[in-house]
Amino acid sequence: MQYLLSNEEFELFRRLIHDSSGINLTLTKKELVKARLAKRLTKMGIDSFKDYYKYVTKTDKTGKELIHLIDSISTNKTDFFREKKHFDLLNTSLLPSLISSKTKAGIKKLRIWCAASSSGEEPYTLAMTVFNHLKPNNGWDVKILATDISTKILKKAIIGIYRKELLKDIPTGTISAHFSSVLYENTNCYKAKDHLRNIITFRRFNLMTPAFPFRNPFDFIFCRNVMIYFDPETQSKLASKFYDCLPKDGHLFIGHSETLSRSNTSFKYVQPAVYRK
Repeated sequence: MQYLLSNEEFELFRRLIHDSSGINLTLTKKELVKARLAKRLTKMGIDSFKDYYKYVTKTDKTGKELIHLIDSISTNKTDFFREKKHFDLLNTSLLPSLISSKTKAGIKKLRIWCAASSSGEEPYTLAMTVFNHLKPNNGWDVKILATDISTKILKKAIIGIYRKELLKDIPTGTISAHFSSVLYENTNCYKAKDHLRNIITFRRFNLMTPAFPFRNPFDFIFCRNVMIYFDPETQSKLASKFYDCLPKDGHLFIGHSETLSRSNTSFKYVQPAVYRK
């Protein structure tokens, strides 16, 4: 069935998507929105975008369909060790220094937030990087919180199984240390081992939440290639909330295509896409 999406209807969805997720869509994304949401209309037997909008905003009191709508719109591109310079910095400088200072202070606790975890490659990469310095069961309390707005993509992350070609650029020794070979859906795959999975908690979380509920600070926050979808005001508000979630000298990592306005942030620039509180 062919669905028609008028400019007025697109504007209604654009505002709804922006207000509920922060994603800022321009009219150039109209055909993308139409194509992705048409699948929901077909699945639900709804005849028009007007009726679908009414269903999401009025009829569905549970909010579940709004989650499906955001799932449909979300872009989920990621890789293991994506933007490798970030992990090199963690590996060679930031983690050794932090672990040394915490050890001297008798605080063997490490907290990392991966704020846009997508299908899981980034939090599993963070876990592998941590284990370059801290071995399992060595007295350290290590936790990685991995969040995303998309429930669909989080299900893939929780399973932690990836086609072998997705890990082709990782050294074989690293793969054997952290993954097991499995046959999944008739495909040769790798599955993340328990020592990685045990330190990662996956949760759905909306970065547009007015006040973040975290009681304790994170040593590192990764929120990469997300703010490019937000308008400047939303970016600024989000950076401020991240700032409040970090201790002094805590670090925020954003995507290499992103930047924080130096005149509008309290963060100190470290290197491209890396900032310190």
